[in-house]
Amino acid sequence: MSKPQIIITPEGHELVVLPREEYDALVEGASEAAEDAADIAMYDARKADLAAGRDAILPAEVSAAMLRGDSLLKALRKWRRLPQTDLSKMTSLGQGYLSDLESGRRQGTPETLEAIARALEIDPAWILKPGPTAS
Repeated sequence: MSKPQIIITPEGHELVVLPREEYDALVEGASEAAEDAADIAMYDARKADLAAGRDAILPAEVSAAMLRGDSLLKALRKWRRLPQTDLSKMTSLGQGYLSDLESGRRQGTPETLEAIARALEIDPAWILKPGPTAS
């Protein structure tokens, strides 16, 4: 690693000059750190589900698809080898609406998510988010 050059602007701001390959390595390292943080957050969420008694253990193929970037709904649908059009017919939901659910652009109602769970033949707890508890 070469020694960076420091330049001070007339306003007193410090600028750092470094070779392009070192800059690219820093950017790549930051990207990998963000990806690692997302993986850790997913792992922590799954551990919290288990600790809270929510038996939401997903098949390995679904978890792997999520680590590759698929949403939970998309990973489950692919795991069941169902095109969106088939799931749409099975649930009487529009294909565009299913696409919006999978991408996170829309949130499904509990009834909608239960219909999807039935069609995918999965435990509804896998896709239903727990609501606030009464005290």
